[in-house]
Amino acid sequence: MAPRPHRIVATPTLDVAVEETGPDAGSPLLLLHGWPDDARTWDRMLPALHAAGLRTIVPYLRGFGPTRFRDRDAMRSGQLSALGRDVLELADALGLRRFAVLGHDWGARAAYIAACLAPDRVSRCIAISVGWGTNTPDQHLSLVQAQNYWYHWLMALPRGEEIVRNDRRAYTRHIWTIWNPGWTVSDAEFDETAASFDNPDWADVTLHSYRSRWNNAPSDPSCAALEQRLAAAPIIQVPTLMLHGGADPVNGPATSEGKEQLFSGSYRRVVLPGLGHFPQRQDQDAVLREVLAFLAEDGRAGARP
Repeated sequence: MAPRPHRIVATPTLDVAVEETGPDAGSPLLLLHGWPDDARTWDRMLPALHAAGLRTIVPYLRGFGPTRFRDRDAMRSGQLSALGRDVLELADALGLRRFAVLGHDWGARAAYIAACLAPDRVSRCIAISVGWGTNTPDQHLSLVQAQNYWYHWLMALPRGEEIVRNDRRAYTRHIWTIWNPGWTVSDAEFDETAASFDNPDWADVTLHSYRSRWNNAPSDPSCAALEQRLAAAPIIQVPTLMLHGGADPVNGPATSEGKEQLFSGSYRRVVLPGLGHFPQRQDQDAVLREVLAFLAEDGRAGARP
């Protein structure tokens, strides 16, 4: 399938490939994909978001699709705080003074971090499949959740690195299959997104992201100050909606429970029954009902479909 139209937006670190659609004068909404995924994850939702008056801005995260590091010698960091900084640098480059953000998986972590660091700029934060307060290596993990994270532990090993570098299509296809219980993802849908994993930085960014979370890789020196800020002030002031698939076999729904104390603004958590790790792909209507109602609360979008 031919690549979708996009433009390249230069930030201090990246040349970010961005797909912008919807009404030109619409309220800006950044949509951030996860791993292993890409911009196509939002396609089923875009028509309703546009109809609600939103201008959607969909970047490919670092290491995915056409996005590239500007400095060939830069560390191919996948550190979560770097992903959050990417969001704010992209907003700067686009001239967005204030915007809403919706993220899934890695994108959810980036959305939380951006909201935490810049509450004056992020109007609303929506996170799918990931709870806040789950980024640190000393977090509590149940035995079930430790088992769910088998792929984290695999990628800490030389064998996992070899798979990521040399068998990434089979690896990610297996992950898509087991992360969506009760729903068969077509080969065509997977293949359209998997082309983004051919990015020359994908393996390095992937490995560093999962290894650095558990202190199995050196931290990104450029993120030291950000990490200190997040540790010192982890409370999110921005109104936040958290959506979690009730049958998510990766981040079990229990991982997003009991996070209310980490939010000083309004916070709502919704469990979507029967959905796996990709709710926005599996049942866009269920996700849109919650998203549009939440965004409408501050007059930035229309009512429920």
